[in-house]
Amino acid sequence: MPKGNPKAQTIASDKYQKKAGYMTKGFKLKRELVEAYEQACERAGVNQTAQIRKMMEQFIKEHPE
Repeated sequence: MPKGNPKAQTIASDKYQKKAGYMTKGFKLKRELVEAYEQACERAGVNQTAQIRKMMEQFIKEHPE
């Protein structure tokens, strides 16, 4: 549940994300790397989140159990 006094849409979004299995994963990365990644995604015309998901899925396939 969001903190403070969230609006109805915020509560609904949070409920959906939990039901759908979404989670937030936090990382600390060097500013230069993050900015370069953001620019590369913009040049390639891809969504940053979608690209991270694609790279994670590829890595998982390359390193099976």
